[in-house]
Amino acid sequence: MGQLRVENDRLGPELSEALAQTIRCVDEVLDLLIPKPREDAKTKLLAAMRYSSLNGGKKLRPFFVLACSELFSVSQTCAIRTAAAVEMLHCYSLIHDDLPAMDDSALRRGLESCHIHFDEATAILAGDALLTMAFGVLADEQTHSDAKVRCELIAGLSKAAGPWGMVGGQALDMIAKSGEFDIGEVTRLQRLKTGEIFAFSCEAGAILGKAPAAKRHALHAYAQNLGLAFQITDDLLDVEGQECETGKMVRRDVDAGKATFVSILGLDRARHQAHLLAEQAIQHLEIFGPQADLLKQAARYIVERRS
Repeated sequence: MGQLRVENDRLGPELSEALAQTIRCVDEVLDLLIPKPREDAKTKLLAAMRYSSLNGGKKLRPFFVLACSELFSVSQTCAIRTAAAVEMLHCYSLIHDDLPAMDDSALRRGLESCHIHFDEATAILAGDALLTMAFGVLADEQTHSDAKVRCELIAGLSKAAGPWGMVGGQALDMIAKSGEFDIGEVTRLQRLKTGEIFAFSCEAGAILGKAPAAKRHALHAYAQNLGLAFQITDDLLDVEGQECETGKMVRRDVDAGKATFVSILGLDRARHQAHLLAEQAIQHLEIFGPQADLLKQAARYIVERRS
């Protein structure tokens, strides 16, 4: 909740409450799904999983699951469990991104990274456990009574997270540290690393609600533009942000000489591009009319945030 308080001046009351409600609901489900550690061999592993998933974060991806589910009158139980699964997968990715072999970051969400607070082996296992649990949550009948819907959720998250999605993007990200990527290559990298999980988060509501193809495609297009806007803003914050606001180490990409939207476009052009993408994302929501007002607010918040 600390990050929300920092940014309240950038949030309208409706969006602020929706994000706060997302945090409350998803944390409650995560608290139930990830058992509290007891004195046995799994104590350290469970502690690391809870440390990495229940200690802050804006939970933007779960918010998009819930907000898009509302468009199709999806049961709150179904939507929140799906949102929790997405957050599990996201937290796994953060644990592994922070490892010495990846970004080698000691700070996450204003706290020590998992491998610093525990140890490297425990962090790897905690990430592995959160990843596999995410698919178990989606496979459970409590997430949806229709097995076809559950299978579609599992297939969708698998594609978004695997070699044709987030993990593939992370592999490209490691190469980008050479600083030799052009704007097209950086865009492709971030569409995979960030955009595909955003896209699944938005489409999940449509899958749960068995929505028509046109509306699913609109949400996918919205999320793809939003994912790029989000990443450009992250690149800007790496240059201009403060650790007390971002909750993570800054100037990491700059110091590493990594190719980013900012290093290629410059600050002003990158900022303009982020706002342009946010407005393009909003245009894809016209099919939903005023029902999508909260998603429109979220698109503008994405590029104005300070963490």
